[in-house]
Amino acid sequence: MDQFDEKILRELSRDGRMTHTELGKRVGLSASAVLRRVQDLEQKGVITGYRAVIDPAKIGNSFVALIGVGLKDHTKASQLAFERSILAAREVKECHNVTGTIEYMLRVEVADLAAYKRFHTDVLGALPQVTSITSYAVMSSPKDERG
Repeated sequence: MDQFDEKILRELSRDGRMTHTELGKRVGLSASAVLRRVQDLEQKGVITGYRAVIDPAKIGNSFVALIGVGLKDHTKASQLAFERSILAAREVKECHNVTGTIEYMLRVEVADLAAYKRFHTDVLGALPQVTSITSYAVMSSPKDERG
């Protein structure tokens, strides 16, 4: 990776749909050079895909929460069971296994507080592996670079 690859990645993370010509202009390379570099970054697994960035509120998910989840025990089986349950929960948009006093951080998007209460009680609260749930309602996101 050199400075051109870093610039390409930065620009694509902002707008993954721009043409190679436009990308070349932004990073100071020809369209063909950019195409070769992008293909190389894809083949090496640096670029793993392209996504649409969706405004949760526009699709009826106005309530966004970050949730810290602690598990009762720290076994591999417990973690795998928890992760399988979370993969099936459509409300969970992100799940991160973290270090510290808890095992997981979740990003959840639902319609409103009542929908969040249902998720909290009927999904997370029903999982036998879960020992603690700490919720943080997102009021705004002044910086969000997820693609």
